Amino acid sequence: MTLQRNDLTPPLVLVFAAADPTGGAGIQADMLTLAGMGCHALTVITALTVQDTAGVEDVLAVDADFVSEQARAVLEDMPVQVFKLGVLGSVENIEVIAEIISDYPHIPVVVDPVVASGRGDELASEAMLEALRNLILPQTTVITPNTMEARRLAARGHDDHEELDMSACARRILATGCKYVLITGSHANTPQVVNTLYGSRGVLRADAWERLQGSYHGSGCTLASALAGALAHGLDVSQAVFEAEGFTWQSLVAAFRPGMGQYIPDRFFWVRSFDDDSET
Repeated sequence: MTLQRNDLTPPLVLVFAAADPTGGAGIQADMLTLAGMGCHALTVITALTVQDTAGVEDVLAVDADFVSEQARAVLEDMPVQVFKLGVLGSVENIEVIAEIISDYPHIPVVVDPVVASGRGDELASEAMLEALRNLILPQTTVITPNTMEARRLAARGHDDHEELDMSACARRILATGCKYVLITGSHANTPQVVNTLYGSRGVLRADAWERLQGSYHGSGCTLASALAGALAHGLDVSQAVFEAEGFTWQSLVAAFRPGMGQYIPDRFFWVRSFDDDSET
């Protein structure tokens, strides 16, 4: 029997993110999510971390020149549909990544502005946030902050960012040049998780999802990568947001707890579901 090679290449998403040894968050989560969305992930490691399912103990940024070399090598070889940015590791890394994506203005950019781990471990300094505002956000298609991250990004000078409402945060973030802001309600004290997509004309959609019990490691990575995957398949931003939310919620419903800390989303929930159905 002659094996036939499949020459249909899946959509390619280039991810800039840190490595997570648990596989729950970071670039490993991005790869799993994008595979679950029918895409192929190209990966640029921006930092190495020491962490478990409870929290992050240490972060070692990769040298900015090496980050640039990783990205340039794959970009010169393969056509990328979407960029996805997570933990970037250093101001220098943000600078080189901003330069790289500026060379490809036709490629959508999805940014997950990871400020802290689920336990509260800081992953972005104020200098890094300032570089993100000035260099990355003007080139961003969609940014996906939770309420805490939105307030940090929107804060100016001596603002009490805790007092900013989400509409004000979205307006300030959009004023940087970012096209869309998806503020997630996972950290809000509400019965349901309400995710709100803002554009230049205000609220474009607001979706309410059942708030699940427990704490999850990598839910933000999952949402942003699923959104990047949906955009890579050609969906418009509003449709892509809804598809990404649904994928993320299903992965949280199927989450498992392999260690002593947070649950890890199961990005292959649809495979387990198929296996369960085949056994009945």
